[in-house]
Amino acid sequence: MALLPNLEDYKAIVIGGSAGSFQVVSAIVEALPANFPIPVIFCLHRLRNIREGFVEALQFKSKMPVVEPYDKQKIKPGFIYLAPANYHLSVEIGNTFAISSEDLVNFSRPSIDISFISVAYTYKHKAIGIILSGANKDGATGIKKVQLQGGFTIVQDPTEATIKTMPDSALALIKPDRVLKTQAIIEFL
Repeated sequence: MALLPNLEDYKAIVIGGSAGSFQVVSAIVEALPANFPIPVIFCLHRLRNIREGFVEALQFKSKMPVVEPYDKQKIKPGFIYLAPANYHLSVEIGNTFAISSEDLVNFSRPSIDISFISVAYTYKHKAIGIILSGANKDGATGIKKVQLQGGFTIVQDPTEATIKTMPDSALALIKPDRVLKTQAIIEFL
C-alpha cells in the first residue's frame, strides 16, 4: 500500500462521479478549506439540458469558488472546477482547460475518462484521481492512466457507493492506492 502523499507535492485532484455521487461530492466540497493548496477538478455526469443550479448548489456548501471553466481558462489553486453540462473537459499542457462538444464517450459528455486521461498526461505523477459512485464504466480507463503515469489513485469503496458499477469497473482494471469510504476520502483531502 502506497504511503499517504503530501498534497503539496501534487498539481491537481480530479474526481469523477455519476449516479449516486452527489452526496459524496457535496460532503467533499463542504469539507475543503478556503485555502486548499491545489485545484480540484470535478467531472460529473449531469443532465445535458439543465444548465442552472448545480454550480450554485455546490457553491452554497463550499468555502472555495466553484466555477464551470471556459475554453483556455488558466487553472489556479484555490478553485473547484466543474465540467460544464454536455461538454468534455480536458486539461492541456500549459495549465489550461479545453472544452469540447465532441462525440459521447461511454455514453457520456462530459466523459470522466477524457478528463482523467488529460490530467494524467499533463500532470503525470503529480495528479490524484478519485472515482466515486456511478452507473457505467466511465472513468475506469482514465484512473488506470492516472496510475500508469505515477499518480495517486483512490476508488470509493463499492460497499458504500449508491451505485457500484463505476467503482467496480475501476477496481477491475487497477489496484488503487486506496479504496476508501466518503469520510476517509474527506480525511485524506
